[in-house]
Amino acid sequence: MTQHPSLPAHLRPRNVGLVFIGGALGVLARELLMLALPDGDGPPIAVFVANIVGAFLLGLLLESLARRGPESSSETGGRTAVRLLLGTGLLGGFTTYSALAQAIALLVQGGEAWLAVGYGLATIVLGAIASWCGMLLGALPKRSRGLDV
Repeated sequence: MTQHPSLPAHLRPRNVGLVFIGGALGVLARELLMLALPDGDGPPIAVFVANIVGAFLLGLLLESLARRGPESSSETGGRTAVRLLLGTGLLGGFTTYSALAQAIALLVQGGEAWLAVGYGLATIVLGAIASWCGMLLGALPKRSRGLDV
C-alpha cells in the first residue's frame, strides 16, 4: 500500500480504512447485541451493556498498548494500527453515547425523569469504573493475565 507521509495521520487512507473497517464491525456487534437484548419497558439494556463492556475493553486495550511503549508520530504499523482498528474503530462503533442520550430523552418525555437520571448516571459511573478496571488488568504483567493484546 502506498504511504502518504506528507498527509496528517488522520487523513492517510490506511488509517481511515482501519477506522472504517473497525467501526463497521463495532456497529455490527452492537446491532447483534441489541437484537439479542431487545428493548422492553424502561431503559435499553443492550445500550447499557455495550457502553460498559466497551469502556472496559477500551481501558484494557489502551493500557496494554501504552505498556508497550510510546507510539512514535511516524509509526505506521503495530500499535497505531491496533489502536485505530480496535480502539477508535471497533470499540468506537460498539459503544453508543448517542443512543444513551436518546434513551434518556425518551425516558424524560415519558415522565420517568428519575429513571432517566439514574440510567444516565449509572452508565457514566459504571463506565468509568469499567474503564479503570480494564486499565488495571492491562497494567498487569503479561504472565499474570495470560493475554497478549
